[in-house]
Amino acid sequence: MKTRPLIISPSILASDFSKLGEEVIAVDKAGADWIHIDVMDGHFVPNITFGIPVMQSIRKCTAKPFDVHLMISPADPYLVQFAAAGADLISVHAEAGPHLDRSLQAIKNLGKKAGVAINPATPLSVIEYVIDRLDLILIMTVNPGFGGQIFIPAMLDKIRQAKALVAGRNIDIEVDGGVTAENAGAIYQAGANAMVAGSSIFKGDDYGANIKALRVAATTISA
Repeated sequence: MKTRPLIISPSILASDFSKLGEEVIAVDKAGADWIHIDVMDGHFVPNITFGIPVMQSIRKCTAKPFDVHLMISPADPYLVQFAAAGADLISVHAEAGPHLDRSLQAIKNLGKKAGVAINPATPLSVIEYVIDRLDLILIMTVNPGFGGQIFIPAMLDKIRQAKALVAGRNIDIEVDGGVTAENAGAIYQAGANAMVAGSSIFKGDDYGANIKALRVAATTISA
């Protein structure tokens, strides 16, 4: 089976908010494939982050795809606005609403790629009957709400299960939470090809070196 390309999606949650546009430009130039935008509502998760105006303001800073992770409930009333603000891929949480299939249909009807995010304690069975609507499965490898958390090792098995469930379909498997150069190889080897990384990319001043370290760690160990 052909290996899907490795995608690095820096999470701007870990960036310097006082110069957010500059930070987006910097990780773009440093080699990011996507830009990951964590939207939190203080209700579904215990934190509040970005909204639609912020997305609109940074959309002009890069042509890279916006990988928008909606940690909000309900999500459906805001899908049109996030799509209009420049989202390329929109992921909703399986746990955030009663009608996941309807949410995914709405995203696809807006002409965007559709993803489902799954919390650590949520089984993959929740996506079994919507698998053919998906462009991405986002496996949370920490409990959502805050950056800088430690990767939950048990999620490696969940990544393997997701890989088996995908069974060659045109679906990316993404992980979000505690991704570092130390565990990127194990994550990639388990079957994830897209990695969200915040603290491990935005630390220090050389974002390019940090992104390269993730790529090298993933592909070298998995070779």
